[in-house]
Amino acid sequence: MKILLVDDHVLIRDAMRSVLREIDGSASVYEAQSGREADDLIVRNEDIALVLLDLRLPDRDGLEMLSDLRKSHPAIAVVMLSAFCDRDNVLKSLAIGAQGFIAKTATRDVLLGALRLVLAGGVYIPPEILDRAPEPAPQPTPKPDRHGPTPSDLGLTERQLDVLALMMEGKSNKLICRHLDLAEPTVKNHVSAILKALDVNNRTEAVLAVTRLGWSLPLLDK
Repeated sequence: MKILLVDDHVLIRDAMRSVLREIDGSASVYEAQSGREADDLIVRNEDIALVLLDLRLPDRDGLEMLSDLRKSHPAIAVVMLSAFCDRDNVLKSLAIGAQGFIAKTATRDVLLGALRLVLAGGVYIPPEILDRAPEPAPQPTPKPDRHGPTPSDLGLTERQLDVLALMMEGKSNKLICRHLDLAEPTVKNHVSAILKALDVNNRTEAVLAVTRLGWSLPLLDK
């Protein structure tokens, strides 16, 4: 079985690949970090059985790509991935033809159960969406204030934000050292401080936390 994982965060791909290996150790897992890369892989591997597709890609809207896949490759099962499990996007995805919608913040057991259900031919819908009453018609309201702590609220320095931005790109400590011209012990200290400030245990959880908070991190030259 061939599976394509489309997400621009390498740590998310690592986590999802681990789950997929647990489900089927013999599966061939392909990876793409953009819509264009995904299209190229699908053209070269038309027997792909499942696509795990990020809702927001750097070069393309995930729902738009889902719609195109349904038209060009209707036999491929597609499951949407997102850091946010909101009712509107879940219903849109299912209406277009997704076989499921999985929050990246879901537990490993939930991920395993959801993907096993889809691979068995079922459709996975987050239980919180099923349990939630239909939302009333939207009313004009003022834009909500941004919620959640800011980097400064958590005491993160500008240099730590630089390190965090490179962590979000999946760079190792050694690559961060080279990029920022820092000693490796210094980078390790910054990483430890970042994990502590975000109240997480590892880099993957840090990526998910920053995604949920919606922080705009510094753009560093490649």
